[in-house]
Amino acid sequence: MGGPRLRTIVLWFSVYILVESAFGVDIKHLNIWPMPKSVSYGYKSLFLSNDLELKTEGSKFSDGSNILKDAFFRTIDVVRATHVIEANTSKIDPSFLLKGIHVVVYSPSDKLQHGVDESYKLHIPTQGNRLYAQIEAQTVYGALHALQTFSQVCYFNISSRGIMAHQLPLTVSDQPRFSYRGLLIDTSRHYQTLPVIKKVIDSMTYAKLNVLHWHIVDSQSFPLEIPSYPKLWDGAYSSSERYTFADAIEIVSYAKKRGINVLAEIDVPGHALSWGVGYPSLWPSTDCREPLDVSNEFTFKLIDGILSDFSKIFKYKFIHLGGDEVDTSCWQLTPHVRKWLQKNGMNASEAYQYFVLRAQKIALSHGYEIINWEETFNNFGSKLSRKTVVHNW
Repeated sequence: MGGPRLRTIVLWFSVYILVESAFGVDIKHLNIWPMPKSVSYGYKSLFLSNDLELKTEGSKFSDGSNILKDAFFRTIDVVRATHVIEANTSKIDPSFLLKGIHVVVYSPSDKLQHGVDESYKLHIPTQGNRLYAQIEAQTVYGALHALQTFSQVCYFNISSRGIMAHQLPLTVSDQPRFSYRGLLIDTSRHYQTLPVIKKVIDSMTYAKLNVLHWHIVDSQSFPLEIPSYPKLWDGAYSSSERYTFADAIEIVSYAKKRGINVLAEIDVPGHALSWGVGYPSLWPSTDCREPLDVSNEFTFKLIDGILSDFSKIFKYKFIHLGGDEVDTSCWQLTPHVRKWLQKNGMNASEAYQYFVLRAQKIALSHGYEIINWEETFNNFGSKLSRKTVVHNW
């Protein structure tokens, strides 16, 4: 990934289309993002209790890792962030007060993977003595989206100095149109600290995105620690612009608690100049330093080591192997690589195919399915593994 094109951050998101006449409601004044699959609402409001409660009676999800509980408190933080709450809700008539949120999750599992059920139903009633918002979801990750939707109908009321939920009674039934809704960050060209990456992850939850595509390394720098090949991060910009193995584990854990998978990318063979800082034999020559040396067995041994270490951190079913913008002239101009091409009866284009397919086999051996940039498909699509997802940029 590179060149002059602006590809540092790429955002894909679900666009939910709701036709007003289909549901018989005026959607122009709804401020829910993305627009839910189905929604109905009224024109009443309720105060939110200053002591908003989380109830989980009837839920099969034990929440041993506090995914739901932490999300509930984050929701409260979001709706209370704009002002100091001065309203004394203990004196408000209970029929005008939302006491809490009752969440029922039907699956006991917190496994996060591509295709996990993210659907949910949210109902906020206006009638009753003890009013609770009702959330039902097949998995905890659907419940997280429901909490985001709940937060989007709550606003600070300047007159009462408290938080109110509007457009009630509200009933939302929602599920994503797309199982992959991603945001790409490029930490090779632009190193980002852990707190910044965590803020990016937090921002993704507000729009119900679910994949952080982490373009970790590229020609410019190799900031990630790889225990199997510890000299790789010699290619970082500096010793302070690096991610330890524990840092990567923390990012994946932080993202999972917010319903976000982390898709790791190594862009081979063409965007890997930084790899040779620690291991110069990966370069075809000191004058011609990328793509990686296709004639060197160590190149593929090292890729195997990287993906072996990745498999201990990145549990998303996909790995991104790049494969774009490969200028093979370096191989043709380097004597020992040119000799290897002749010995193996390949031209440079065939060597490009050989490299990509061999990297794919390594990834498959570690249990991953593969994503490659579109150039691989454009050049030899029929040869790619059937488990390849082609990524258009």
